[in-house]
Amino acid sequence: MQVGEIASTSKIITVEDILNFSQIVGDANPVHTDPDFAKSSRFGEQIAQGMLIGSLISGVLGSKLPGPGCIYLEQTLKFIAPVLINDFITAFVEIIELYQKNQNSYVRLRTWCTNQNEQIVVNGEALMMIY
Repeated sequence: MQVGEIASTSKIITVEDILNFSQIVGDANPVHTDPDFAKSSRFGEQIAQGMLIGSLISGVLGSKLPGPGCIYLEQTLKFIAPVLINDFITAFVEIIELYQKNQNSYVRLRTWCTNQNEQIVVNGEALMMIY
């Protein structure tokens, strides 16, 4: 691992993803689950939960960079733009700092997600402990 290293994963967000996530976390907000209600919202259609999109970052961290054996300690997220059904979302992580403290190794990463238009929809930072 080195500062500047980047990893990513991509996924098309489906209505099934949104509904399944709602069931898993108990989020009954109709802007996510009810197409008729969502039409009357400021977005004009159903949107994905911010944490559904943020969780794509977790997938990159746990499986690619830093990868298996790491422990998620912190995550900040700023939700910048809505994610709609059938948006193609790419979650990115980039190492911005590696350090040792109290005999443990840590990595701080910039985290962000973009849509198919390369617009940033989520932005943040993560801290991981490395084993």
